[in-house]
Amino acid sequence: MPRSLAFAVAYWVFSIFYALAGCIAAILPGRGPLSWVIRLYTRRMLWAMRWIGGIKVDLKGRERLPQGAFIIAAKHHSWGDGFVMFANVDNLAFVTGDHLEKIPLLRGILRKLGAIVVDSCGGPEARRALSERAAAANAEGRRILIYPEGHLAKPGERFRYRSGVYYMQRDFGLPVVPVATNLGLFWRQQDFRKTPGTATVEFLEPIQPGLSRGAFLGLLEEMIEARTQGLIAEASGEPLRASVLAADPDAKNEES
Repeated sequence: MPRSLAFAVAYWVFSIFYALAGCIAAILPGRGPLSWVIRLYTRRMLWAMRWIGGIKVDLKGRERLPQGAFIIAAKHHSWGDGFVMFANVDNLAFVTGDHLEKIPLLRGILRKLGAIVVDSCGGPEARRALSERAAAANAEGRRILIYPEGHLAKPGERFRYRSGVYYMQRDFGLPVVPVATNLGLFWRQQDFRKTPGTATVEFLEPIQPGLSRGAFLGLLEEMIEARTQGLIAEASGEPLRASVLAADPDAKNEES
């Protein structure tokens, strides 16, 4: 508990400081100054995770990342996932729900970063926004990060994989890099409590364009869930189990 409290203090001190620095950087011409601030912030957070929270992150599979633009489709266990991606992948745009725009100071930062902000409730308008804003990011040659489940999952849990990532791959002709993780064992969703240990985040073999929607989504889910469950079993010492489908909070909305 003392580690968790100390990390919470560091989290908010770093977050507020770099949010203010980001607001200043957002005023400057170009995206470079703000991107530099975000990279520095996420690296500081990984430092705090390791040396204060006791969570070391072992990032594997970087040699599998293609050259140039690509799409990252990642398992989402906790807020720490985003720190890992932004600290280690250059020129990154990310897909996020519009709830982040409601956080003070973030709206202008997200816009200057070129974040792909879509309606968290999904539906046709969210699909159109995703297509248009992802197209703009692709035109700039940026890498795109998307969490295809659309929610933070508990370890051993999965949500329905949404089709937005398939349409981005089809429309842009980019490879999709699946990402597996067991970070949720150590930092679960948005929980205050942190569990010391070594978490693994792994880039898997890219999926090349050309598959049908059903084949692509089936392969993506199989790759991410199988490797994620394997990483959980390795870290916990428990038997390998298949992930369990959780009820989707957005099930009443049209797929996005």
